[in-house]
Amino acid sequence: MAVEIDLSEQIVLVTGGVRGVGAGISRAFLAAGATVLTCARRPADEPITVGDRSTEHLTCDVRDVDAVAAMFAEILAGHGRIDHVVNNAGGAPFAMADAASPKFHAKIVELNLLAPLLISQQANAVMQKQDAGGSIVMITSVSGHRPSPGTAAYGAAKAGLDNLASSLAVEWAPKVRLNSVVVGPVETELSHLHYGDADGVAAVAKTVPMGRLASPADVGSAALFLASPLAAHISGATLLVHGGGERPAFLDAATANH
Repeated sequence: MAVEIDLSEQIVLVTGGVRGVGAGISRAFLAAGATVLTCARRPADEPITVGDRSTEHLTCDVRDVDAVAAMFAEILAGHGRIDHVVNNAGGAPFAMADAASPKFHAKIVELNLLAPLLISQQANAVMQKQDAGGSIVMITSVSGHRPSPGTAAYGAAKAGLDNLASSLAVEWAPKVRLNSVVVGPVETELSHLHYGDADGVAAVAKTVPMGRLASPADVGSAALFLASPLAAHISGATLLVHGGGERPAFLDAATANH
């Protein structure tokens, strides 16, 4: 019998779920039959659909305590429960640490670390009261596991998010599972902001052992797996979705003949 992930009648919240990686995550959960709620400060340019099903959008600044509380009240009023949360909202513009202001750094940490904690606290309060509990997936980054020049505060925040997930997995067990998806370079509609033109994207892809950047669907599949019953005994884990990582620079610099 084929293994199939069926999340029919499950309610899923995907923060930042309207474009890029977030849209890929939303589509993965829609395809699995879930009711997908997206939240962002602005709705998607086009509806996110799979077949004849589409997401429901909630406008919310995930950094705002009152806005997040109001969003969860709206979710409970409309659906009565929340089964899964994917904390995807995040990001950072390029800025060298010595040139960026303290306010800039604070905003980056707030969006990439404190906002997921705020969302998770609200979700946990609901999930602990549900017979089946729930799951939370953090979308983190390889930037939190290697030097991140130009996005130092972002890398530090993502490293903190991985630790947060493992800590909360202990605090909130057994009702709520928490895991991280550690994401490498992804090709999205905004790739040019990070890698330049098509030649730049292709050059970055050559540094990935799998020979290509991840797609939003790759990240969506990983998040869906961790939220699904297939991962029922997986909590506090980090799943690497980086195509094999990066070739060590010393291998190209060395003069030894191997």
